[in-house]
Amino acid sequence: MKALLLSAEKTLELTDVPEPELAQDAVLIRVAACGICGSDVHGYDGSTGRRIPPLVMGHEAAGVVERVGSAVDGVSPGDRVTFDSTVYCGECDYCRSGRVNLCDNRQVLGVSCGEYRRHGAFAEYVSAPARILYKLPESFPFEHAALIEAVSVAVHAVELAPPQPGQTAVVVGAGMIGLLIVQALRAEGCDQVVAIDVDDDRLKLAKRFGATHAFNAKTADAAAAVRELTGGAGADLALEAVGMTETVRSAVDCVRKGATVVLVGNLSPDIELPLQSVVTREIRVQGSCASAGEYPKSIELMASGAIDVAPLISAVSPLERGPEWFDRLYRREPGLMKVVLTP
Repeated sequence: MKALLLSAEKTLELTDVPEPELAQDAVLIRVAACGICGSDVHGYDGSTGRRIPPLVMGHEAAGVVERVGSAVDGVSPGDRVTFDSTVYCGECDYCRSGRVNLCDNRQVLGVSCGEYRRHGAFAEYVSAPARILYKLPESFPFEHAALIEAVSVAVHAVELAPPQPGQTAVVVGAGMIGLLIVQALRAEGCDQVVAIDVDDDRLKLAKRFGATHAFNAKTADAAAAVRELTGGAGADLALEAVGMTETVRSAVDCVRKGATVVLVGNLSPDIELPLQSVVTREIRVQGSCASAGEYPKSIELMASGAIDVAPLISAVSPLERGPEWFDRLYRREPGLMKVVLTP
């Protein structure tokens, strides 16, 4: 089969690779669409240590079931499906308690980190355990389905600290996940959502998606602006979707005493935390990793229009143009958000 192979650092080539083997509990899927995730872009130069060549990357995908393993029930050839990026074991304590994102034996499709190599969906076919599959409505576009994984990350983050009626939430970072968090908050009934970023175009998108206020941290004192909006107290909740010292500090500065700050961004492995502010104001700091069963809700929100991903798709392109799009994303070409490849 044809696949986009990471053969060396920053080197992608469309080539022939063996078709995935089909385990008894797995399904072979003909890939219809696969999104390029920011983690793929960050990893393909070798800097993260989680995309060690040779590897077929890609974990934000959807397609049509081609074959099913002998132990698979409830899934048939021809079914339109998407699948979780997390391959969880289903047997450890975390899996049995429903926290599959924390699985002791967790693997991720399209990742090679030394401990394992699991080829992903930048290919004609991908194999995935049936337990991580979710069926799609017939009218659901595959290009949109390639963003369900990202939507589930946003929905999971919001469900870790759901807003209450009348509350104000701040979203720091209006990239892909941040813009989806804005929509998830509004879908959850949050009355006032404030978006903070350093890019005016992304802030315009945030307002289009339901943010009631938007502040550019380069030109405004965002924390002061949020306090002014909230009678001097600060927001009830902040979700940080970047992962840098400056943005985490901004999230902490924007909230009131006793508030919750959910950390979703993971750009830097280490940051400086404003510890005194967190401790003396009794701020709850909550990490958010991937998703844990939010795919059905995400599909429902997208199908109903409560979460709209269409404006986030910058391009839908054939798999053979993957190297070009990776290069453009890696160079941070202005205006690019999500690129979906179609094998």
